[in-house]
Amino acid sequence: MIDRRSALAALEDEAFDLVVVGGGITGAGVALDAASRGYSVALVERSDYASGTSSRSSKLIHGGLRYLQNFDLGLVREALLERQLMVALAPHLVRPLPLLVAAFEGARPDRLTGMGLNLYDVMAVERRTLKGTGRRGLRARLPREAPMPTEASWSPDRHRMVSGQEVARLLPALAAREPSAGYLFYDCQTDDSRLVLAVLAEAERFGAVCANRVEVTGLHEEAGRAAGVLVRDVEAGATFTVRADNVVNATGVWADRLRPDELHDEAEVPRIRPSRGTHLTVRHEDLPLVAGVIVPAGGGRTIFALPWLGRTLLGTTDQDYEGDLEHVRPADADVAYLLEAANAFFATDLDPGDLTGAYAGVRPLISTGDPRKSVDISRKAELYETSSGMVTITGGKLTTWRRMAKLAVDRLVEREARDAPCRTHEIPLGAPVDERELPPVEGAPPGAYAALAARYGHAAHDVLAVAREGEELAQPVVEGLPDLLAEVVHAARREQAAHLGDVLLRRTRLGVLAAREVVGDGTPAPAARRVAAALGGELGWDGARVEAELEAWRAEASAEGIAAGA
Repeated sequence: MIDRRSALAALEDEAFDLVVVGGGITGAGVALDAASRGYSVALVERSDYASGTSSRSSKLIHGGLRYLQNFDLGLVREALLERQLMVALAPHLVRPLPLLVAAFEGARPDRLTGMGLNLYDVMAVERRTLKGTGRRGLRARLPREAPMPTEASWSPDRHRMVSGQEVARLLPALAAREPSAGYLFYDCQTDDSRLVLAVLAEAERFGAVCANRVEVTGLHEEAGRAAGVLVRDVEAGATFTVRADNVVNATGVWADRLRPDELHDEAEVPRIRPSRGTHLTVRHEDLPLVAGVIVPAGGGRTIFALPWLGRTLLGTTDQDYEGDLEHVRPADADVAYLLEAANAFFATDLDPGDLTGAYAGVRPLISTGDPRKSVDISRKAELYETSSGMVTITGGKLTTWRRMAKLAVDRLVEREARDAPCRTHEIPLGAPVDERELPPVEGAPPGAYAALAARYGHAAHDVLAVAREGEELAQPVVEGLPDLLAEVVHAARREQAAHLGDVLLRRTRLGVLAAREVVGDGTPAPAARRVAAALGGELGWDGARVEAELEAWRAEASAEGIAAGA
């Protein structure tokens, strides 16, 4: 990405076809979709990219098996087709993940679950004829709008029954309970904040201008119509106007904070009903998993236990939330709930002291406010346009970000009568790289290369170039984890990172994978101090600024509750 100072100058000096408000996955998707159709695009984010819901998900790109229980068949099908497309467009960031439903004491898995998985399999594919194959009538399984498959294309196997021995092999943490059988099926997993950054980088390649820490304070109007946004540079305090013919509000759970009277009085907008989802991480050694597993959690509910970035991830809860949306902490009750479910299922005795991190996010669920409807809450995306011409897109889920973006940009194209079809189904999100092709750097741990390839794709070469600038830059930030200090410098140079939280919570995920090591107890942790020194060296901080940034990081980590149980 271009540096933030250059982006701010362009935002103030130029006029755009579209300004997108919100730098989460939906806003990033709108910017990419519009820019790739030929729009000139500006994107502004009040805090840091992906700092809201888009860095606090369950890390799954999936259809949502549990949504079948509510008969949200259209949502599930759409998500399943998007899942396959994301693997094709970003194979380094979106990877297949085997998942299991286990059974014990000689029993077979629940037949009703098997019926649901059958439906899941059927909806995951669309039959379309492949032309030019030389074989008449050959048919393949393709998502709508998908590129033609290659030999490397991933298509999920149908679910199947596996033996208890296979369940124990894939779920070593469950071996002591001697599972008797299980259903094996597939979904996909990602690093959500890195996915947002990849989409933003691609949007910029098509000409979008993006800047974080730019707060929208209102609409700029001409003749009663939105003609841009009034903004404040959060870092410097300066105010200016970003001029644009169109405005898209893609702020997720904050969507009704921008012109709320207009939204609710004119558009009869369904109310956003925030729902808090809490997740925990523990050491792989404490809960070893090769595959993910659906864990019963009492009351007919379930949670996931998933291998993720060298840890085991537990989540999620789904609780109505009223409170501060800026810093959403994992509630003690939610932490206890997740640990109780995991301990009962795996026959372990994990407690809060075993946590390596925790995080909570607020999902923008949509409520119609109609008590007569038996299912009043939905993960469906909602799009509406009000008298100012502002288009708002909210709801939805991580998996369907591209569809949500298409919905919003299609509205702009229709009202302007442009000939500009969507192209995002064929635009790669970065380029994958084989870790074996990455040049070795003296001092870098062996596991760093696979991690860099998965996080950055081909741009891992840029990170390793930074690592060659100094011996310390090739060292890991936290012992035993593959994240390099060079990534801190790269984040400042190429990804508009300006504070420790940007690096530790979103550019890397150390804040939720090694919370104690990067937060400290009473005084700043040595790992955090090393990050501050590297970031400050790149951004020109003096000693006093380094200390201030360390204190700000400790305050942010405390507000976020990432070191739950410490």
